[in-house]
Amino acid sequence: MSHTPYPTALDFDLIDSLAGIAVGDALDAARHRRPDARAHAQGSFEALFLPVDASDVSLSERAAIGLFVARLHADPAAVAFYGALLEATGGGVGLFPLIVAEAERSAGSGPYGAFHAENAPESTEGPVYEVSSVEAAYALGDRLAAALEHAHLLVLHPRDAARERLQRLLDGGWSSTGVVTISQIVAFLSFQLRVVHGLAAVRTAGGGATVAASDLRGLAAEVARVAEAKLSAAGDDPTLAPAPAAEQLPAAPSVTEPPRFTQDSLGWKPWLQPLPVAEFTERHFEGLVERERVHMPYFRVLARDPEALRERTLTDLDIFNNVDAGLPRADREFGAAVASRLNGCVFCASVHSRFATKQGADRDAVQRLLDEGVGVRYGNRWDQLIDATVALTVTPPRFGADEVAALRGAGLDELELLDAIQAGSFFNWANRLMLSLGEPTVVS
Repeated sequence: MSHTPYPTALDFDLIDSLAGIAVGDALDAARHRRPDARAHAQGSFEALFLPVDASDVSLSERAAIGLFVARLHADPAAVAFYGALLEATGGGVGLFPLIVAEAERSAGSGPYGAFHAENAPESTEGPVYEVSSVEAAYALGDRLAAALEHAHLLVLHPRDAARERLQRLLDGGWSSTGVVTISQIVAFLSFQLRVVHGLAAVRTAGGGATVAASDLRGLAAEVARVAEAKLSAAGDDPTLAPAPAAEQLPAAPSVTEPPRFTQDSLGWKPWLQPLPVAEFTERHFEGLVERERVHMPYFRVLARDPEALRERTLTDLDIFNNVDAGLPRADREFGAAVASRLNGCVFCASVHSRFATKQGADRDAVQRLLDEGVGVRYGNRWDQLIDATVALTVTPPRFGADEVAALRGAGLDELELLDAIQAGSFFNWANRLMLSLGEPTVVS
């Protein structure tokens, strides 16, 4: 059953536009077989970049983060779009080259970071980003500098997310709600840009044309126009940044760190203060999709930005639960576990390896992925699925013609390719939220 998408005012789909998908082609038909995933991926973009409330993160700040993340992913079309959006939302003439230069200076080939406990030997080091020059720090300001440093952490060092990094954002002038929105923007883009990259690879393997930068500038101008009109109609000035916040994180939670990747059920404890149940309005309950989630701290943290949470949840549900043909659900869950294993998200890997087993995958075979990592070999099409998901999950993604050919050689059609791309890409979104907003714990 399809859900009503977040109310939209745009007449284009951004993933289609960035990937160059034309109406009526094979990928367009496949995306319409996953109607909620298509609608709510677009809804997620609009919830984050055409928000109903920009009081915690301004339109230009959102666009600036988008540009920085797009450049770290080495995606020219996304750089053109989010750069144009930054200019259209009042980011200033000099901010575009500065942000691009900062991203280029700190670029790498992630994911980097420390694994924990028994998996510590798998840890990898990579570039750590700080706004170091006086000129850049002055031009960006404390808020945006802190946001870009956090974005770099989430994009390239998701395993290194830590509680104290959230306090740095609060110290930089962001509110707790602003921290959630920033994290959602970076995590969402980590999904969106991978879906775009994967679908463009499938399309160009068939000889498709590239996307014109001038077209993307026009789309960005339309986004900015609609966003500003939307906020103005609500009585909000989209050009004003909020006053600096002076918040402190709650006390560190008491946890027992999982010693290894596991299919056992784990708990998760937040670093950021969840929205108190007493403060929930109908808007927040709608964001949960399922009202009983109000008892789960993870969803109460994300409910600080309820529109983004709602659209994310509905995107997730269609990617993994739509049984209208396509990739078997066990394979989609296995792809989610592969991305989580590489990114180092013990919690997500536990949930989705367990789901793969429940959907019919051999438990011992799934456990081998958790024990051995993404280098495990099975001698069947899971090998191609692993390789494709890894190629999508690294930053910048390197999924291309070879991976498309290997998946087609394993028997995947257009809809199955879409499912594989979306399942792996989505957990680059989910992992970054789980890793950066709290930590897993063994359930006693």
